[in-house]
Amino acid sequence: MAELLATSDLHVGHPENRALVEEVGPRSADDWLIVAGDVGERIADIEWALRTLAGRFAKVFWVPGNHELWTPPGEEDGPRGVERYRHLVDMCRSMGIVTPEDPYEVWEGPGGPVTIAPMFLLYDYTFRPEGATTKEEGLAIAYERGIVCTDERFLHPDPYPSREAWCEARLAETRKRLEDRPAGVQTVLVNHWPLTRDPTRVLWYPEFAQWCGTVHTDDWHVRYDAKVVVYGHLHIPRTIERDGVPFVEVSLGYPREWKPRGTPPVLRPVFPD
Repeated sequence: MAELLATSDLHVGHPENRALVEEVGPRSADDWLIVAGDVGERIADIEWALRTLAGRFAKVFWVPGNHELWTPPGEEDGPRGVERYRHLVDMCRSMGIVTPEDPYEVWEGPGGPVTIAPMFLLYDYTFRPEGATTKEEGLAIAYERGIVCTDERFLHPDPYPSREAWCEARLAETRKRLEDRPAGVQTVLVNHWPLTRDPTRVLWYPEFAQWCGTVHTDDWHVRYDAKVVVYGHLHIPRTIERDGVPFVEVSLGYPREWKPRGTPPVLRPVFPD
């Protein structure tokens, strides 16, 4: 029986994670795989992992996480911002991988039919810490407490003036695509960052939530008739529900996080659940 599977936050720059990805494979020749971002930081690592997975699954979907969008040390002369994202999209297309810029595909297997909607939405600092009413106040609290996302150093929004401006543009583009999708078929909404703030309530460092999404997608699971929402980023793999819709966090995470729990499953089933 074919399965729709998902994973994220593979971080294959870590040898232990790379070894796990080397062993991953489908259980059926018809299995599809969703990769919800943070494959790695360096283009060579990202390409290796996605090419490996594309060669094993009948169809692969990819959305970027913040780590893919970084311009890390050693790649400063390469593409950055929107240009880096487009470079990764072109790379995925050369492997037959579906990206947020491609036509939506319909899964007809168990749990279907559902339209799989890969999205790239970013964040806009609206998941603010308690007591903050502006981005500036939220960042000041984070810097004071020493809880600052590395995006502030490596995730460049060029040619947009800010990450939140890039987020605003992505929201507008994605709304239009979702509103123009064929009617009558439920969706699997896929984004690296959670669509609602709910999953961030359990973060050890709540200040980090401002790099985790946007309040403007809080009702998208209802508005766009989601059967399931798939996300990553938090490194807290679990399923929660809102309005009867499962929100499935599918991340692997860093070795220091998963090793104390034992070797985790790299792939998580979306359908059949």
